[in-house]
Amino acid sequence: MIILMGLAGSGKSTQGRRLALELDGVWLSAGQVLRDANIPEVSAIQEQGGLVPDSLTIKLMTQAIAEAIVAGKYIVLDGYPRTVEQSEWIVENAADRIDAVVVIEVPKTELIERLKKRGRADDQSLEAIEERFRIVEQNIYAVCQILRSKGVKIYKIDGTGTEDEVAMKIREVIQPKVR
Repeated sequence: MIILMGLAGSGKSTQGRRLALELDGVWLSAGQVLRDANIPEVSAIQEQGGLVPDSLTIKLMTQAIAEAIVAGKYIVLDGYPRTVEQSEWIVENAADRIDAVVVIEVPKTELIERLKKRGRADDQSLEAIEERFRIVEQNIYAVCQILRSKGVKIYKIDGTGTEDEVAMKIREVIQPKVR
């Protein structure tokens, strides 16, 4: 399992889909799993840039991860775990499956431009975008510390450049780690 982390617009989904395809695996985005659940309260929280309660996120992601494991698929996680509680769940239940964490770093000015072009409902408000940035930045350090304490390797890469260039940077750090 590879975990991709980064701020909104950093390319986690683009690179996650690509990596899952290359590894004959499955891409599991916490944001997409939550959007696909089609729960009105979740949509309202996401549009304001907030975090969906851990209990619901963990429940839905546990289900998606279990289905991928049963199907024998390699898993590429995108934006999960995002909180201390989610991190504790994953280290208790799947630490032995995690090959690496890749944190994709991109300057915020570029991220905002990317999000404006993406055009999703939750990308329309600069305030909502900045709130998402703040929440993720606040939590990413703690999440990485928890994962690192279980021996998980954390790699930071520069997420600027073309899609192919970023994919090569990711491959360089994960290639020897992927089982």
